[in-house]
Parts: sequence; structure tokens; C-alpha cells
Amino acid sequence: MNKNLTKETIKIYWDHSKKYRWNFALMILALIGGVAADLYRPFLYKALFNELISDQPGVEARLLTILVYMLIAGLISWVFWRAATFLNQYFELKTIRDLTNTCFAYLHQHSYSFFNNNFAGSLVRKVNKFSRSYEQIVDIAYWNIGQIVLRILIIVTILFTKYWLVGIVVLAWAVAYISFQFFFSEYKLKYDIERSKIDSQVTGQLADTISNNVNIKLFGTLNFEIKSFKALVDKWYKVQHFSWTLAGVAEMIQSLLMLSLEICVFYFAIKYREVAHLSVGDFVLIQIYIIGLFDHLWGFGKNIRKYYEAMSDAEEMTSLLLTAHGIQDTPNAKTLVVKEGAITFKNVEFGYEQTGTVLKKFDLNIKAGEKIALIGPSGGGKSTITRIIFRFFDLQKGKVFIDNQDIAKVTQTSLRENISLVPQEPILFHRSLMENIRYGKLDATDTEVEAAAKLAHCDEFIKKFPEQYKTFVGERGVKLSGGERQRIAIARAILKNAPILVLDEATSSLDSESEKLIQDALVNLMRGKTTIVIAHRLSTIMNMDRIIVIENGEITEEGKHKELLKANKGTYQRLWQIQAGGFNKA
Repeated sequence: MNKNLTKETIKIYWDHSKKYRWNFALMILALIGGVAADLYRPFLYKALFNELISDQPGVEARLLTILVYMLIAGLISWVFWRAATFLNQYFELKTIRDLTNTCFAYLHQHSYSFFNNNFAGSLVRKVNKFSRSYEQIVDIAYWNIGQIVLRILIIVTILFTKYWLVGIVVLAWAVAYISFQFFFSEYKLKYDIERSKIDSQVTGQLADTISNNVNIKLFGTLNFEIKSFKALVDKWYKVQHFSWTLAGVAEMIQSLLMLSLEICVFYFAIKYREVAHLSVGDFVLIQIYIIGLFDHLWGFGKNIRKYYEAMSDAEEMTSLLLTAHGIQDTPNAKTLVVKEGAITFKNVEFGYEQTGTVLKKFDLNIKAGEKIALIGPSGGGKSTITRIIFRFFDLQKGKVFIDNQDIAKVTQTSLRENISLVPQEPILFHRSLMENIRYGKLDATDTEVEAAAKLAHCDEFIKKFPEQYKTFVGERGVKLSGGERQRIAIARAILKNAPILVLDEATSSLDSESEKLIQDALVNLMRGKTTIVIAHRLSTIMNMDRIIVIENGEITEEGKHKELLKANKGTYQRLWQIQAGGFNKA
């Protein structure tokens, strides 16, 4: 376990807990009251047993009086423990709620590349384990360690006062027992950390194969995936088995320690009896205290190990909370105001870590309201240009302006609010069709949503569903066809009505009939907007104001459709001949 991460985890937990400090203080008072009431009751049992063997007159009356005191002490104990339970529940749930909200907000502020490099299932598990670990740690600290510390302090104080020799024995044993548990738990910790890591790997691989189930079927690789998953689970089994074996050994040792205490205490009590004249009640009192200590200490070692396990689970999320966001708003970032929609790339240099430089000294001016198309071979930089406009990545050099405002100096939220995207592969939420379309404008009325759906020709297939707009689309929209998902994305963009529009192969998943229906909707959508279209089918961009050919991160040609067709051995002319000329020859 990383000590720095442990320290940071505790700090995060404390920062969220201290908001409810009065609740916490009342919890501590309730715990002290409950333990004190419990430890007072053995004195009543001592008196009870002494009276039972007494031959003095009035025994029955005294016994009844003791029973009344036992009832009162029991009720006081009951009140304190019920208060402790309800206060603890309120405290933990409030803090867990705040922790979960913090994790959600911070996680979603991570960069585009962060989510490309992490399994969704693994991230979800880390968030869940973080809040669950908090609950486990507080429960262990409050109900186990807190109680044990209080009980040992009070019991040892009482024993020192009345039977000092027995008190010394109990104190020495408690120190030895707790020290053993701590050192043993420290030794076992590295195996618990390894178990936690492999556990996350198992979850990540399970989530990855489930989300790619279609690929497994298409490529017939089920046996390969089963063997791969089995190897990982076998690795988890070995670490988990060894960890459990160590826990079993610890329980064997602590059983022997408890047996030794019981024998030693009564040996010294018998010896002490001759000097201090211990009564039967004194033996009962000592026995109750010893048995009570055993009850609470039996699970102490296990709870210490659970604490370390919970802490190691929590540290996975702590590392994400300590990881700086890849893309951050600059201090005093302004809100982007788009009045015209002109876009300028000025001396831009950008590259991915894995693939190296994509754009080098790249310049591009897009006029307000201009419709441009980006074409070229895959990997040439077309999609990178749109990702830079959204500021999914920061530049190595150069600047990008929208209406003369540097996009690196405006808030990411305001930047993205002013740009609509219709991607090649739209991903929808597992929510209703109404909610998915409304995501383009959260305050839109049902009427506005339905109007956008009609313009995007979604209304036609939506009306065929039994629940129509209330139909849930499945995870990532799997219940819809590719063309239907794309029409939902277009409806969303129509509803958002942002001044800048990016169409990334927006009709690639449509059949010819659907594409024809949507072309009119796209023309209406593009009207008055600065539009960037990425396309491979050149027939869809013939009427663009300007067509730009991107190759190896550079602009190699630009112009209107007819102008580019006249270029001698130009890339656009060659691509057009392949797509259109080939059909003519056929």
C-alpha cells in the first residue's frame, strides 16, 4: 500500500466527513455512553451472585433491587446504542453521497484520451469500491476499533483499581495481541493489494468481452477468450487462496493467545484471592470482562485486514482523483461568444503520443457561415482537426480561434455548447428516445423534440415502436440500427442549433432512400451555420463552398467541386474517378 496514497485517501475521506462534525461528535458520545453502560452491568452481576450465596436477611429484596438496576442499566445501554446506530447511518450515507458525487464530477472532467485508455467497467468498479471502502473503514473504526480501545481502557482501569495484578496481565496481553494483529496485517497487505489489482483486471476483461460480444461471435474466438479469462481468474485464485490461508493461520494464533489469557488471568486471580479475599462475584466480574474482550477482539485482526483491503481498494480511485485533468480551463477562462462562427487554425502543430506528428505548421481559415468539406486518406488528419476544434486535446504549438477568441482561453463548456456534432458512429444513452434527442437542448419541450425528430425523419420509425418516444434504446443504442442511431444524432443536432456544425460521415450508415430523405434536413440544418463535413463519399459534398484535401496533415488541394476536377492528376480528381468514373465505365 502506497503510504502517500493512504494519506491522501484519508484526507479525502476526512474532508468529506468534517462537514458533519456535529453528527460525528454525537456519535462518539453515544459510543462512550453505550460502552460505559455495558461495562457497568458486570458490577450488578457481581452483586447479584454475592447476594445469591449470602445468608443475610433481606436477600430477596436486595436481589429485586439489583434486578431493577439491571433493567435501568440495560435501558440506558439500549438508548445509547440505538442513538449510535441512527447517527452512524445518517453520517455514513450523507458522506457516501458526497463522495460518489465528487467521483462522478471529477471523473467526467478527465480528457477524451483518458477514457480511450481506461475500461469503462474498471472505472465504474473503482468509483463503487471507493464509496464502499469508506463505509467499511468507518464501520471498522467506529464499531470495532473505537469500541475495543474504550473497553480496554475502562476494563484495565477498573482491574488496576480493584485487582492490580490481573490488570497488569490483561494490559500486557492486550498490547501483545494488538501488536501481533497489526504486524501480521502489514505483512499480509501486499497480497491484498495484488488481489485488488487482479480483481480489477478480471472486472475490466469481463466488461471488455461483454461489450465486444459481437466481435467474439463474428471471429469465432470464444475458446480463445475463455482460455484468456480462465488464466486471469486462475491467477486471482492463487493470490486469494494464499491470502485466505494467511488469515486462517492468524486465527489459529489468536485462539491460542486467548486461551493463554483466560488461564493466566484465573491463575493470578486464584493466587490473588488469598490476599485480596476475592468473592464469587469478583470472579464473575473478571470472567464477564474477559469474555467480553474475547468477543470484541476475536474479529479485531480480521477487521484490521479488512481495513487494509478497503484502503487498497479505495486507493485505486484516489489515484484517479489525484491525477490532474488532461485538458483544463485556464485561470479566469472566459465564456465563448459566437456571433459569426469564423474558425482559424494558425501555425498548428499536433501529434498523438502513439503515432507521432499529425499536423505540422497547419493553417486554415474558415469564414463565418462557410460550408467546407475535408477529404483525404484515413489517418491524414481530418478527424484530428475536428477534435482540436472541440479541444479534446491541447496543441503542442499554435492556436485555434473562433471569432478571434483563442479556444484555449475560453471555458470548455461554452466552447462545446457552440458546436454541434453528428458523428459517424453515434453513441446513445440507455434512456428513452425522447431523452436522447432532448440531450441536444435539455430545456426543450416535447413539441420541440418531436419537431426536430420529424425534420431528421426519426418520427417515421419512432411511431412504429409500441412506446414511441418513451422507448428505451439499450446500452449505447444497440436496439436501433446504425441508420436509426444516425438520424437520432441528426435530430439532436437540429435541436441544439449551435452556430458551428461538424458532420463526420453523418450519412454513412444510411441506406440510399434514408439518405435522400435526410439530405434536405441537413441542408436546413447547415443553413446559416459554419459547417465542417468529413466525407468519403464525394457525391455528398459536391455543393460545398470549399473542398479541402488533407494528406499527411497538410492541405494539398482546395477549391470547389468543379475546380478540383480540372486539377491535373489531383487527389480529388483521382478519387472522383474511382467513385464515379468506375460506375460510368461499368
